[in-house]
Formats: sequence, C-alpha cells, structure tokens
Amino acid sequence: MRISRLYLPQPLQSGLHLELDQDSGHYVRSVLRLKKDALLTLFNGQGGEWRARTLEVSRRRVAVEVGQWLARDVESPLQTCLALAISRSDRMDLSIQKAVELGVNGITPLFSERCMVKLTAEKMTQKLQHWQKIAQHAAEQCGRAEVPEVRIPVRFHDCLDAASGLRLFLDPDAPTTLARLQPDQGKVTLLSGPEGGFAEHEREAASQAGFIPVRLGRRILRAETAALAALASVQMLWGDFAGNGHN
Repeated sequence: MRISRLYLPQPLQSGLHLELDQDSGHYVRSVLRLKKDALLTLFNGQGGEWRARTLEVSRRRVAVEVGQWLARDVESPLQTCLALAISRSDRMDLSIQKAVELGVNGITPLFSERCMVKLTAEKMTQKLQHWQKIAQHAAEQCGRAEVPEVRIPVRFHDCLDAASGLRLFLDPDAPTTLARLQPDQGKVTLLSGPEGGFAEHEREAASQAGFIPVRLGRRILRAETAALAALASVQMLWGDFAGNGHN
C-alpha cells in the first residue's frame, strides 16, 4: 500500500505529537481523506524522513505522532537551477511541478521582453506562494527529501550575474549541443525563454554573462517542453538518470 507523504517545515523527532496547521490538516483530512491511525511519511527538507500515524482526524484538528526516522537520499548529484520565463497560469504550474520531479534544486521565474504575463506586487506575492505550494506537493508526491525554492521573480538581466556552474541558455538555432559540454563543479544553470524566445539584446546579454547557447535536437519546442527536456537531458548526461546518483 502506498503511504502518503507530507512536508512539515519544522523540527521533527521520534515520539513527538503534533497538531497540524490549517493547510496541512485540510490536506490530510479533505485531500488525502485519511482517518485515525492512518500511516504517513513526514519530511522537513533537512534530509531523511519519518514514519508517522494520525492520532486524530476531525473537523476541529488533525494530530499526528512522529515515529521512526529513516535515511533517504534521492537527490541527484547534479545541482540544477532553472531560470524560467513566466508563462500563463497552467503552463507555469506544469513546468514547476515537473521540474521538481526532474530534480531541479531551485527555480527563478523571469520577466523577459517577450513574456506576456504582467503581475502587480500583490499578484506576484500570491503567485509566488502558489508556485511554492506546487513545488511542495510535487516533492511530496515524487519522494524527494527536499523542497526546491521558487525564488522571487526577477527581471531578465537581474538573473544573469547570480547564476553559477555551467551556464546554458536554450536556443533552437544554437550550433552547440549538450553532449559537447561538461558541468562546472557539478552545477548547471538553465536559462529558458518565453514562447516567442529571447529578444536579440537578451541573447547578447546572456552570452556576455557567460551563458552558452545550446539546442535540443532539430525541432522547435514549446517553452514548457524545452525547459523540461533540458532538465531531463542534463540529468541523463551528468545526473542520476545516468546511474550517477547515490544508492
């Protein structure tokens, strides 16, 4: 039987009794539909996970007992950051969800020249909370012991200098493929544009900042497809898709 996983961003230890906050309680009671004495797996992003069981599931409260700690290492040895141009609603949600499943360590949403999404300060705060929840639920579902951070959205040029490792930007017209490259100190930053691609001045700025343009095959991929295909490709070449992960 599959045991549901729940992320709790707080210290955990065996024998602890916890009352879940409103969001987590609702998730256990109304989404997972668990009852008293149901088994759970808890994790807090600090490595490993805990077995747990529900002590009470009611409209008033949901309480759990933390059980045995288990070592669990499912993270890729390759550190990946995805700088992703913001796309409309469900496409952005899908990109974040699947990027977490593919082992991304951090996501930076970008406003580029051809990005069609405009956000007020209030809306941006709401979106950031929404995207972080998507990352959390994706980590819960796929068995990760860490929840990647979805960072505050930034303007295109503001993300360039903060990048580390092998810096790549996706360009269907690039002469270079991933197979010709190697990661720098086990780190890769992927820069992925909007549907209309990067503007010429953005491409030039990325190149000046040390980003290498790379192509993914001969076909032009949609924005959300390109980012995920690139993540899968670097995991296959240098990460745990190639069997380079930990046991």
